[in-house]
Amino acid sequence: MAQVWKCSGLRWSDDGPVLVWSGGRRSPLARGKRVAFGVAEGGADAGAKRECVGARGHDCPTRAPVSGRTTGARCEECARLDRAHSVAADTVADDPRPYHVYLAWFGPGMVKVGITAVERGPARLLEQGAVCFSWLGAGPLMAARRAEELLRAALRVPDRIPYGDKRVVRALLPVTRAERAVEITELHALAVALGGWPESLVPEPCQVVDHMGVFGLDGVSAAVGEVVELVPGGVVSGELVAAAGPDLHLATRRGVVVLDTRLLPGWELTAAGVGEEGQLRVPIREFEAPQEGLF
Repeated sequence: MAQVWKCSGLRWSDDGPVLVWSGGRRSPLARGKRVAFGVAEGGADAGAKRECVGARGHDCPTRAPVSGRTTGARCEECARLDRAHSVAADTVADDPRPYHVYLAWFGPGMVKVGITAVERGPARLLEQGAVCFSWLGAGPLMAARRAEELLRAALRVPDRIPYGDKRVVRALLPVTRAERAVEITELHALAVALGGWPESLVPEPCQVVDHMGVFGLDGVSAAVGEVVELVPGGVVSGELVAAAGPDLHLATRRGVVVLDTRLLPGWELTAAGVGEEGQLRVPIREFEAPQEGLF
């Protein structure tokens, strides 16, 4: 019987993206690395379906099946439990840690405001695939939330942007670092000048951090499509040419294809077979037309 692994997802470390596996094993993802795996077929009762990954460190009590197309990998009950303890879902109000308020830029006309624990540094921005970002201020959680709401109301800056929109707009990224910094710089100036800024939130100067190099997005060949879902017996194999947020850009026999690693958790994965280099035997959505730049 082939050895199987379960992926817990992609994490960003100081050294770049890392795939994390159940049991704590970690696989650093350097550009040029071959990413290759198969999806276990199993029988009717094991390995032939994607199972809920549970919540808050606990297994799903019913091992409920979940759709291969969802990026959440949780059943309805476990998703509810996970969000019940989530700062992002605005269900935690008594966290004593200091929080940063930030502006994140994903492409022309696409800026969002958000908060993240100061101790996490830029990890949240890397996880979201933010091409550029700047801190706005730091302070207690509720002050950070009030500043976030102030920007939404006064400047109409959203706090969420659908990931599909981020992926599409990457094709239109300006070439130079200075051009990519313009919108954040202008919005930062407007934000700190607003009345009603929470007194306990300490403003921070605009210092735009650019992730193009970290993500490896400069000069990446146009992608021809994206993986829609994994399926039992499927195979994904390709050379890593770039990584942004949860996305891996893989050079395959079909060209560069984007794999959202949030599709991996819940499946039993195996080693790809001999001679499978560059193969894709999973559903792919082809992009309608070649796109300049990244895609």
